[in-house]
Amino acid sequence: MRKIGPKGLRWLKMIHVFLVVLFFGGILSSVALNLHIDFTRYDEAYLGYKNIVTISDQIVRWGAIGTLLVGFTYGFFTNWGFFKHRWVGVKFILYIIQTFVGIFIVDELMMENMELLEMQKESALSNPEFIQNHLIRQYAVYFQISVTIFIFIISFLRPWKKKKV
Repeated sequence: MRKIGPKGLRWLKMIHVFLVVLFFGGILSSVALNLHIDFTRYDEAYLGYKNIVTISDQIVRWGAIGTLLVGFTYGFFTNWGFFKHRWVGVKFILYIIQTFVGIFIVDELMMENMELLEMQKESALSNPEFIQNHLIRQYAVYFQISVTIFIFIISFLRPWKKKKV
């Protein structure tokens, strides 16, 4: 299989950094919004959730999908591979886990709460299901942030490298 050259690698790295910034920036933006939502006021809670859904759909999702595609490109079309270096393999596996958490926990609970807000209006805010969904979603987002920071650390320190003799 043909490999990407040095110029292509620079472009790939630039695209990768941009997409990670979209992904991580979107997650942090939604957390910042969420921390300032007054859940005693329906209008504010509904608008806050609506904005978080928009950030998720228009920023986080594109960053996540793009980063995953760039990861596959690195794995198949560069000398980095997927598991040639342990630190790259760990990053890739953590990102897959993080993406699944985002899709199957964060997004799912966010959409369930959005539906509850639309159907139950003010009473959704005191609904135990809404409150539980919101708390689990928050912990999952904090997990995503922690994993992303750990991936950044791995990217810069590149631990577990083979030592030159």
